[in-house]
Amino acid sequence: MAEEVQKKPPANTTTDSKLVFEEEIRSRAFELYEERGREDGHDFDDWLRAETELIESKAAVKDAA
Repeated sequence: MAEEVQKKPPANTTTDSKLVFEEEIRSRAFELYEERGREDGHDFDDWLRAETELIESKAAVKDAA
């Protein structure tokens, strides 16, 4: 019985989109930092909040389409 070979997307596509998403998170996390008056010690919380906001935003756009 022949096994089907699954094709993987090109590595650079995944890497590029991941890098773009990480840059969006980084940018939003910095905005959160500035909104708080540049108070240190919340970098991890800012990153998680930014990541959550972006994921939810992308899901809402996808659901609306």
